[in-house]
Amino acid sequence: MTVKNIEIPVISEDDLKKIVEESAAKSVCGEDTHKNDAVDSEAVNEKEKSHTRKDERVSIYDLLEEEIMKADMPEADKTKRLSRLLKIRGRKVNIMLAGATGSGKSSTINALFNMEVAKVGVGVDPETDCIAKYELDNLTIWDTPGLGDGVENDERITRDIIRKLNELGEDLNPLIDMVVVILDASSKDLGTSYDLINKVLIPCLGEEAAKTRILIALNQSDIAMKGNHWDSEKNEPDKVLKDFLKKKADSVQKRIKEGTGLDIKPICYCAGYKEEGGEQRKPYNLTKLLYYIVKSIPKDKRLALADNINDDKDNWLYDDKEEDYRGGTRTGFCDTVWDCLSDGASAGCEIGGEILGIPGKIVGGVIGGAVGAIKGVFCGIFG
Repeated sequence: MTVKNIEIPVISEDDLKKIVEESAAKSVCGEDTHKNDAVDSEAVNEKEKSHTRKDERVSIYDLLEEEIMKADMPEADKTKRLSRLLKIRGRKVNIMLAGATGSGKSSTINALFNMEVAKVGVGVDPETDCIAKYELDNLTIWDTPGLGDGVENDERITRDIIRKLNELGEDLNPLIDMVVVILDASSKDLGTSYDLINKVLIPCLGEEAAKTRILIALNQSDIAMKGNHWDSEKNEPDKVLKDFLKKKADSVQKRIKEGTGLDIKPICYCAGYKEEGGEQRKPYNLTKLLYYIVKSIPKDKRLALADNINDDKDNWLYDDKEEDYRGGTRTGFCDTVWDCLSDGASAGCEIGGEILGIPGKIVGGVIGGAVGAIKGVFCGIFG
């Protein structure tokens, strides 16, 4: 394998500001379109080609190890950085999905992550009758059965959820890092979901932990008004449906706050799904959902998610554009790279938010190369 070293030249503070301003005006896949680019674009393109094809996808941990090993630094410093990387590589992420029957938990799993880990239910019967465990390297998804199919059944599922939420991991901390509660945006009856959130999840997690460990997501936004007011060509809601979804989200937020005092704002999205013999629906706001999942996961565990994101570019094309969710997601992962490889202030040069997403940080050598590698991977995924 031909190894290309990524050289990062020193640039002035004025040049840095110019780069960040131009980046904001030309944010196309985070591509380096500047003459004074901090990373050799040819080297990044080579990494994109070699590391982002579906059939040859390389682990992000391996990319980082490669950058450390080829870095021009004392062996003791390499050992220190490899040790940090190994600790992060051993960190596991556990995400629980919960919600009513038919809310689209399985289709959400399939859309977010890089394997079809579950059969998508499109009929009237629940597809899962016990908590299913899906392992993707260091990422484990716990898919709970759908609630709302009878009192006795719901009581059994609730007991299973409570037991899982109180389970401890190898580090003696709670096993479940976060719970994503999927609600059906097209349904008027969300009582079962409110009971789950207010009477089970928040009491189990505790009010303080629940603020960061519970994410509420309203799926099937495309059919929230019986399929009306959805612009199929643009794959987004029109103004009427946007207003409806906002009111729906506000109503859910208010209900939860009235019941528990917690202020949790739901995310409206569409996971996309394929009915038998039909066409695949295109996801909407999946980038937003992933962004908030990444924000909720502890920094030292995020690379477990990065290694398993669904690399179908079509899944990440459409969102409400309220924020730069793709850039924010990349930044979340680059934060982990920074903490893993730096000593707080490595000798090197200053580069702008174009690459790290964090203006003003000092990087160089191995960190610059590692960030370039990560950037190439996410350009390949998000397009």
